[in-house]
Amino acid sequence: MIHLLLLISVLNAESTQPLRRLTHNQYNNTVRDLLNDRTRPADQFPPEDYVNGFKNQFSAQDISPLLAQTYANAAERLARTAFLGGRDDNNLIPCKPQSPADAKCAAAFVRSLGDKAFRRPLTEAEHRRYTHLLTTEATRRNDFIRGAQTVVEALLQSPKFLFRIETGGPNEPYEIATRLSYFLWETMPDAQLTAAAKAGKLSNPAAREAIIRNMVNDPRSKAALDEFLAQWLRFDLVWNSVKDRRIFPMFNEELAAAMTEETRRTIADTVWNNRPFTEIFTAPYGFLNPDLASLYSLPAPTEEFTKTQYPSASGRAGILSQAMFLSQTSKPGETSPTVRGFFVRDRFLCQTVPDPPPGTNSSLPPLSPDRALTSRQRLSEHVINPVCAGCHQLMDPIGFGLEGFDAIGRKRDTERITFFPTRETRNDTSKTVDLPLDTSGSINGMPNGKFAGPAELGRILANSRECQECVVKQLFRYAKGRRESNEDRELITQLYTRFAASQFRFKELMIWIAEDQKR
Repeated sequence: MIHLLLLISVLNAESTQPLRRLTHNQYNNTVRDLLNDRTRPADQFPPEDYVNGFKNQFSAQDISPLLAQTYANAAERLARTAFLGGRDDNNLIPCKPQSPADAKCAAAFVRSLGDKAFRRPLTEAEHRRYTHLLTTEATRRNDFIRGAQTVVEALLQSPKFLFRIETGGPNEPYEIATRLSYFLWETMPDAQLTAAAKAGKLSNPAAREAIIRNMVNDPRSKAALDEFLAQWLRFDLVWNSVKDRRIFPMFNEELAAAMTEETRRTIADTVWNNRPFTEIFTAPYGFLNPDLASLYSLPAPTEEFTKTQYPSASGRAGILSQAMFLSQTSKPGETSPTVRGFFVRDRFLCQTVPDPPPGTNSSLPPLSPDRALTSRQRLSEHVINPVCAGCHQLMDPIGFGLEGFDAIGRKRDTERITFFPTRETRNDTSKTVDLPLDTSGSINGMPNGKFAGPAELGRILANSRECQECVVKQLFRYAKGRRESNEDRELITQLYTRFAASQFRFKELMIWIAEDQKR
């Protein structure tokens, strides 16, 4: 483990670009394609941090001692599973060993698997070292498979497998292939892409563009888009959310999964059918299963996740009206206009809302059956308090315009507050108060920013250059593993201009960002 951390430090000094570690999803996909292992071992790794809205930002990709030990344990298990029962059922060995320590077959195996694992040809020194490791262990155990297993375990613990290392020179074509593959496919380059790198095609702009377009049209790019969406829109906040079962008894794991699936399908439908990406904010339809249809008070579809038009009276249009967004930006028992407004500013406008000053009291006035207040009335404290007003004026008015939907995305005409018996009043019955709602909202600082409801907010965002450009920035951050800098301003403007000229075709934006070879 210490050796791994020291080697990473050395490689970081040698690399021409910051090292980028495989994300947990990329690790799972890579061992799947390298070893035919579908157990998704990284799902059990320590959770990844979100930085700049994503889990793949290189500034947060150091390896802790705990993660290093986790990699070691996973490598041992994967190597053992690769040759389960002492057999090569996955056809990893490209030859039939003539003896337990067949040097020729050992060299062929190391070359075959090592080139794939490191995503470039092994150096001669690397090839000799891993071949020697195999033959030494095979001789000791009198078993070629045991030697091969040891090599697999060693390769999977190498920083050259765990990180995407760029040194330029003769490896540059393979580094480009790796860059493209992990952006567009979330996995290692396949044989065809590696062959293109070896043939020098990726160094030719015209040939590279043709290859990128083929990659975007490959089914693997659909899974990669799904991963981008899951991180950009923070699906994990829905999957891991907890709701008060006394108020929302229908909320469960299956409904949470259906919420994110509706949003995923809505956006995928727009992207892969090559329609303007801005439609995700205005689409008058969703993809419903019976649970979501019940939540939306609509007839149950005959098939799972059927494309369904929202009735005009539903007030729904676009992803901001879908249960995924409305649920993830709410508290366990009530909505949160502040969180909803923050999410719009952060994820869809790429604006930074400062953290509250240290020691700020964020408590709102307490509620009682005799003093029931709407969220809007309680949050008026933020406007009165000068310490809070500056930031909350950016967030709360946006959330106020979404108050027509409750904490799991159901439409409502009033804000219902239920007071449950406490330990001191356990013999009392629950009391419910329904309060009238004011669903007028605004995006302060944006011309014509007044709205009421998610459908009107979606139209404002769809027509806003700030939102359109934010989509460009979010995909840029995801692709590059970092936030855009002042040096990227011209590139971001160029990408936005082309994006707008294409009528906001997201597939084209993927291609243009993939084509850009500046890091």
